Amino acid sequence: MAGLGLQRLALVSRISPRLLTRLGSTGRGRPTSVHHVVAATYSTAPSTPSNGLSTGKPEVVANSPSNGVNTSEVLPEATAPDGTTDWSKSYAGLSSQPFPKEISDVLLAPIEPLDVEMKPDGLIYLPEIKYRRILNRAFGPGGWGLAPRSETNVGPKIVSREYALVCLGRLVAIARGEQEYFDPNGIATATEACKSNALMRCCKDLGIASELWDPRFIREFKAQHCMEVFVEHLPTKKKKKLWRRKDQGKFGYPYQE
Repeated sequence: MAGLGLQRLALVSRISPRLLTRLGSTGRGRPTSVHHVVAATYSTAPSTPSNGLSTGKPEVVANSPSNGVNTSEVLPEATAPDGTTDWSKSYAGLSSQPFPKEISDVLLAPIEPLDVEMKPDGLIYLPEIKYRRILNRAFGPGGWGLAPRSETNVGPKIVSREYALVCLGRLVAIARGEQEYFDPNGIATATEACKSNALMRCCKDLGIASELWDPRFIREFKAQHCMEVFVEHLPTKKKKKLWRRKDQGKFGYPYQE
C-alpha cells in the first residue's frame, strides 16, 4: 500500500517514482508517510480556471487542513492564551538590534580580579551572584529574566533544564543548565543550581566575563593571582597539589600545607 501511494504521488507531482521510493524509506527499509517526503501535499482534483473549463492538470494544495497536515505543529504558536509571549517557544527579538551603548558598556566591562574565585583543581570562575549583579546594573531589577524552555530532566546523577535569557522583552540566549546531585533529597537544591548554571552560560552571549573562556587570560591570571601548593590529606596522609589564590588563607582541615 505504501508503494502504491508513492506511485500515485509521483503521477500527480511528476516526481520520479524511484526518487520517491528512496526518499520514502528509512535507513532500515521501513516506508514512511508521504507527508514526510514532501513539504506540501497535492490534490488529485483537476484545477478549474476562471472560465470554468477544466485543464486536467492537478492542483497543488499546500498544507491545507483537508490534507491532514497540522500547520500548528510545523509552526507552533509563540503566544500564550492570555496574549502574552510564550517564551518556552518564542524567539521574539533575537538579534533584532544592538542594546544601547550605556547597556553594552556595563555588559562588556572587564571583570574585577577580586571577583574571580578559584577551585582547588585550578578552575577559575565568577560566582553566579556576580552575573546577576551585572544584569541588574545593565537592565535594572525586573528588566531581565530566565524562562524555562523544557521540562526538568532528572537523571540518575544529574539534573538539567533548558532556559532562555530574556532582557527588556527580547530573547538574548538559550542554554541548558546542569548540576550533579548525590542524594535524592538534594534534587531541589540541584534544580536551583541548574538554573544558575544556565544563567552563566547564557551570559556568554552578552559578553559578560568572557575573559574566563580566554586561555591567554586564564594563564596570565593564574600566574599573577594564584599559586599551586603541596598539601597533605590528614586522614589518609596522602600528599598532592592544589590551587588557591595568593590572597587566600592556607588550606584548612582535612588538608594541611
